[in-house]
Amino acid sequence: MTLSRITVTGVRNLQPVTLSPSPRINILYGDNGSGKTSLLEAIHLLGLARSFRSTRLNPVISHDLSTCTVFGQVETAVDQSNALGISRDRSGEVKIRIDGRNVRSAAELAETLPLQLINPDSFRLLEGAPKLRRQFLDWGVFHVEPRFLGAWQRLQQALRQRNSWLRHGTLDSASQAAWSREMVDASDEIDGYRRAYIQALKPVFERTLATLCDLQGLQLSYYRGWDREKPLDQVLAASFERDKLLGHTQAGPQRADLRLRIDSHNAVDVLSRGQQKLVVCALRIAQGHLVGEARRGQCIYLVDDLPSELDDEHRRALCELLELLNCQVFITCVDSNVLRAGWRDDTPVSMFHVEHGVITPDHGPSGVKA
Repeated sequence: MTLSRITVTGVRNLQPVTLSPSPRINILYGDNGSGKTSLLEAIHLLGLARSFRSTRLNPVISHDLSTCTVFGQVETAVDQSNALGISRDRSGEVKIRIDGRNVRSAAELAETLPLQLINPDSFRLLEGAPKLRRQFLDWGVFHVEPRFLGAWQRLQQALRQRNSWLRHGTLDSASQAAWSREMVDASDEIDGYRRAYIQALKPVFERTLATLCDLQGLQLSYYRGWDREKPLDQVLAASFERDKLLGHTQAGPQRADLRLRIDSHNAVDVLSRGQQKLVVCALRIAQGHLVGEARRGQCIYLVDDLPSELDDEHRRALCELLELLNCQVFITCVDSNVLRAGWRDDTPVSMFHVEHGVITPDHGPSGVKA
């Protein structure tokens, strides 16, 4: 799927703009602080109703406005079109519309416009908390397994009830048993979906990484969040007193993690920054392949500051992989010459110059279309 049109108003320093991007490669170039990343942020808002740059909303909205809005026209792989719109104001109110109807859940946005982000913070996927890797894992499962969202919602409700009971002891024994059973059932279902997804992801990830660099011995594994030799109900029973002391449930899919190791070491401890970036890119590109197979339409890639941390050889290899995905890609860089050439003649490439928040199509030399 592709964004055939996007209109942005009130996002950071960007001037109001309407763009008709290429269905394949889109390169935004300009000085640091010019607004390149803000366009990627606007697309991220349109797909997920939140920023990837800030947990607070106020910095996202232009200082002289009370609301930011983003509209987009999405073309799918089956010749259908969806009109998306989102607005957020400083009070936190969010309005989402899809094809003219109001939508309450951002999950429907994410399903309509699946996005993959590769940016300078992508290192956090390897070195950050397990929560970030769970989010990565569950994003992929959500897009390939329609039943996952319902199981995840049931788990969250059961966890809230159990944790409240652990802290306050307000549930009777029958209710305790019912919520524990609900948590175990939802956990087993989620674990099954995650396992199936990882089994499909691993070979695609390994092939993708091999085209980018040679990292002998790198292993991707999945920890489900509790002892693999014991059923969850036994683990919960055995840890009840400690859970009660801490006031929350320690074991379960809410503690799951993805682990990347080289021999006996955590990969992040032995890889260079450039190698870490290539591993994260391989993970996200592999995930995009699986989503494309499941949905019959690829996700859209947002790649912020692609050249950073990469030498010429690895930068070219990454660009070739993105090109072979046959999907829509938005890439930012400072120097347009770094990414202007090297694409296949049959790949539609659009260049956009960004300066002081103004985005201008750059028709450039012959063969580069804007």
